[in-house]
Amino acid sequence: MASGVKQREENEVEFSRIVAFSDGVFAIAITLLVLQLEVPERTAGAHLWSELWDQRQDVFAYAISFAVVGRFWLVHHRFFGEVVRFDSGLIALNLFYLAWIVLMPFSSQVLGDNGGAEAAVVLYAVNLVGVVLSGVLMFAYAHRSGLTRTSPEEVRANRRRALTIAAFFLISIPIAFVNPHLAPYCWLALFVSGAAGLIARRRGL
Repeated sequence: MASGVKQREENEVEFSRIVAFSDGVFAIAITLLVLQLEVPERTAGAHLWSELWDQRQDVFAYAISFAVVGRFWLVHHRFFGEVVRFDSGLIALNLFYLAWIVLMPFSSQVLGDNGGAEAAVVLYAVNLVGVVLSGVLMFAYAHRSGLTRTSPEEVRANRRRALTIAAFFLISIPIAFVNPHLAPYCWLALFVSGAAGLIARRRGL
C-alpha cells in the first residue's frame, strides 16, 4: 500500500470530518444562492407582482444553481460512500473541487444580475466546467490509487456522463458570444436530456 494511505475503517473519525466539512461547504453554498433574491418592499398587489416579475432572471439563476449544486452534492455523496481508503492527495483534490463549489453563489448572482451579458454567461459556464473537471480529476485519482471500491465499468460510465455535462457548458460559451440569452437553453437541454435518460433506464429502454 502506498505511503500515507489510511484505511477508512481504522480512521473513521478523520474520514468523517472530511465528509462533514464537505457537506458543510455544500450546505453553505446552496443556502447563499437564495440571498440574491430581494424581498420586495410592502406595496400594493399590482406593484408587488411587477417587482416579483423584475426578479425573474435572479429566480432563474437561483433555480438552475440550486439544481446543479444539489446534483453535485449527490454525486459527491455517492463517491465518498465508495471510498475505502484516503490520503493527502485525495484531501487536496477534494478541497480544489470544493473551491469551485463555493464560487457558485458568486457566479450565480452575476448571472442573475446580468443575464443578458455574455461575460456573465461565460463566467457561469466556466464555473460549472471547473466543478465537473475537478470532480473527474478527483474521481480518477481515487480509482487509480485504489482508494475506492467503485468498479472500472462504473468509473468509465461516470466519466462519460461528467464529460458530457462539461461539453454542454463548454458549448454554451461560444453561443454566449453570439446570443447570451440563448446560451442558458443549452443548460436546460442538459437537464431535459438527463431526465429523459433516467426515465428510459428505469423503463429498461
